[in-house]
Amino acid sequence: SQFWLMYSRQLVRTFAQPHQSTLDPSPKSNPLKMQPCDPSSAFFGFMGVTSAIVFANLGAAYGTAKSGVGISSMGVMRPDMVMRSIIPVVMAGVLGIYGLITAVIINGKMEAATYSA
Repeated sequence: SQFWLMYSRQLVRTFAQPHQSTLDPSPKSNPLKMQPCDPSSAFFGFMGVTSAIVFANLGAAYGTAKSGVGISSMGVMRPDMVMRSIIPVVMAGVLGIYGLITAVIINGKMEAATYSA
């Protein structure tokens, strides 16, 4: 019982003091100033840009291929409805453009000098 009382008092003293960041040793620094990130964070940021454009365009290519097969079979079975089956090709192209726009937006938010978490 005595041990827990002393332990709880030590915890209160420890957590009652203002917290000082381990990244910035000066206590008078601006707390709103962002600390620079590791080089690995920039790597993963640019990998996000790369994966956004690569996977979106892979999906667009797959969707275009599948809908191309559908257009071919539609041209054989119901030639009057071929124009209606072009809509999935347009939607697959929109998916590729969406990936490009996402990559440009992510890339626009990253600057070499001020890139931070």
